[in-house]
Amino acid sequence: MSLIAFFFAAVILAITPGPGIAYVVARTVAGGRREGLASCLGTGIGGFLHVFAAALGLSVIVAESAMAFNLVKYVGAAYLLYLGVRLLMSNAQPRAVETVAPQGVRRAFFEGIAVEALNVKTALFFLAFLPQFVSTSEPLAPQLVLLGSICVVLNTLVDVVAVFAADRLLKSDTARAARAKILTRASGVTMLALGAYLALARREA
Repeated sequence: MSLIAFFFAAVILAITPGPGIAYVVARTVAGGRREGLASCLGTGIGGFLHVFAAALGLSVIVAESAMAFNLVKYVGAAYLLYLGVRLLMSNAQPRAVETVAPQGVRRAFFEGIAVEALNVKTALFFLAFLPQFVSTSEPLAPQLVLLGSICVVLNTLVDVVAVFAADRLLKSDTARAARAKILTRASGVTMLALGAYLALARREA
């Protein structure tokens, strides 16, 4: 599977408004830029925990049976289709920024790790998304770690941009709604196209 295709899909998904962006913006509003950036670093580390867990789990699966791993890929493709349909059917409204109290850089950092590490949706996404772009003929774990790390870095970069732009984003609800709708629709179409392509693509034996 082309690394370019993976990178394109990862970028689209990273810029789609979601819980991560809403969380770091809320931390920025409550405690300023330093607290927001600390939360970005924390969610990034939490994301890497998911990457390593997915790499370990999927490596065990493929070690047991290549057929089982291909089944995981089919299930993952179906999950991506499901996510695409949900995104296209959603109202695409921007998430409200929660009212939170400032808590300091250190606590924001550790809370960021916990928030992302305990996010079940992130775990499911990595298990569905990453296997679509690896080859069972090559060492699996390094591929999964590399692709997962790219996703985490992209997501963290987007979160950092959201922190720096938080004040501006919060000033115009209309503009925020328009951006959220466009990005959500784009992500939904990407999910559907990717899921359909992967479901129809020939799987390795």
